[in-house]
Amino acid sequence: MDNKMTVGSSSTQTGTPQKTVGQYLFDCLKLEGITEIFGVAGDYNFTLLDTLERYNGIRFISGRNELNSGYAADGYARIKGISALITTFGVGELSACNAIAGANSENVPIIHIVGAPPDKDQKEHKLMHHTLMDGNFDVFRKVYEHIAVYTAVITPENAKIEIPAAIRISKEKKKPVYLVVADDLVTKQITSREEPIPPLPMSNLKTLQAAADHVRQLLERAHRPVILVDVKTMHFGLQTAVRQLADVMNVPVVTMMFGKGAFDETHQNYIGMYLGSFGSSEVQSIVENADCIIAVGMVWADTNTANFTAKLNPLVTVNIQPDMVKVAEAEYPNVLASDMLQAVQKAGYKGKGVVGKLSFPYDHVTASHDEPLMAAGYYPRFQRMLKESDIVIAETGTFYNGMAEVRLPSNVTYIGQGGWESIGYATPSAFGASIAAPERRVLLFTGDGSLQLTVQEISSMLYYGCKPIIFVLNNDGYTIEKYLNIQTDNQKYNQIPRWSYTKLAEAFGGNAFTVTVRTYGELDQAITQAEKERAERLCIIEMIAGNPMDAPEYMQRMRSYMEKQEIQRSQK
Repeated sequence: MDNKMTVGSSSTQTGTPQKTVGQYLFDCLKLEGITEIFGVAGDYNFTLLDTLERYNGIRFISGRNELNSGYAADGYARIKGISALITTFGVGELSACNAIAGANSENVPIIHIVGAPPDKDQKEHKLMHHTLMDGNFDVFRKVYEHIAVYTAVITPENAKIEIPAAIRISKEKKKPVYLVVADDLVTKQITSREEPIPPLPMSNLKTLQAAADHVRQLLERAHRPVILVDVKTMHFGLQTAVRQLADVMNVPVVTMMFGKGAFDETHQNYIGMYLGSFGSSEVQSIVENADCIIAVGMVWADTNTANFTAKLNPLVTVNIQPDMVKVAEAEYPNVLASDMLQAVQKAGYKGKGVVGKLSFPYDHVTASHDEPLMAAGYYPRFQRMLKESDIVIAETGTFYNGMAEVRLPSNVTYIGQGGWESIGYATPSAFGASIAAPERRVLLFTGDGSLQLTVQEISSMLYYGCKPIIFVLNNDGYTIEKYLNIQTDNQKYNQIPRWSYTKLAEAFGGNAFTVTVRTYGELDQAITQAEKERAERLCIIEMIAGNPMDAPEYMQRMRSYMEKQEIQRSQK
């Protein structure tokens, strides 16, 4: 056995090395394929980090603050399936709360490990730093009870029960879990108490059969079915099953805003994004006139349904969720999505594919070289530059709305925080994705306002040798917020300081290719140069918007809709 893995271990009477709490924890994480753990050092997690430094196969990735490290762990988990985060007690874990709540909202499994004050001091209710000075050491775990799917206080006695249980629940629910361990217990030997692993969830076969029969009845009468793919398809690993269903049924396939990237957009049956009244009217018509909709992993949220302008007829909708199915008005609990997708495949429906030639919004590169940068001209250029197996991260805001309609090549991982929508998420998430897949090209699309919240992680990217291509849309403030506020104009709170974005790498002590562009010609040149430079160094392309209030068509339609709604409200 590797010497590093047994540091601090002693032998039991049988001669088998006995693991410490810390070693056992890292063994469990390593089994899940976790090779990096994000976080920030603090005195209550020193023993965790010292154990990790001596441990083979996992390295610690230090972030510039805990919030950013949480976002980085989120991006990493979206690539590798699960991630881990280490913070210190109180000040550190509370700083990470926003990232963990976002992972809960977005179905991203993160194992959050907190180093706590010494066990003896806790039992004596001493007043320790990083606490509320009231002798209560359980208050922060109670905070996490509401934003994590499982919490546990780890001891040498329960480590072999609680750690595997937490990891299993995180993987099953696709949600974050929280483990807290006193720093003086990390190096203590675990006691060999184990509990049997509960069986994996299975479908209730009778309920599955009833749901399958109901779907078959719908399909027997259907002439215009559509498959609608959404976000939980990605997070619950259903992409292959959905693609197989599309191949068998041979009907049009659409994705929703949150589910961007969940279906291969080069597939012959893919017709585009269903974005309610704010997207393609052609796609909207096909979906809303369908006589059977097979919806997979759908989240019926405001920003996923274009302010609820999306209209699906519930009487012809098959709503397949990870662990239940709703067919028309009938609910079928305890039915796994993977089993249901197979059952729908076997229903035997064979459609006629996609009729007529489809056009996608950004298929044609328009605008001449010397024109100033506007959304209608730069999104087609982004679409043209994307390659198979890229990782694309779009920040909440203008870019998130515009990138939704960029057609992706095959095997692209698309990351956007559609539901939680925490401004500043994308930059640290891109750092996490770069660490998770150093062999893949990472493209980050962020705005000037968003970048100012979490810019420190560009320093981390440089420090760890990450080489993403970063597009910074400089439109002089929070343009998305200006669009969302229809009550007032020129709000001071949506203005931001003007930064020299191309000088960031130098300020952070790193080497990067940086350029500011104002025209399409300059953007084309910058993209060509960045594609060469990225092999050696990080790239930052600052795009000066031709008009600060320019935005993709989706946002313009959203604004128009909100203005009409406001007029209707004021007339009541």
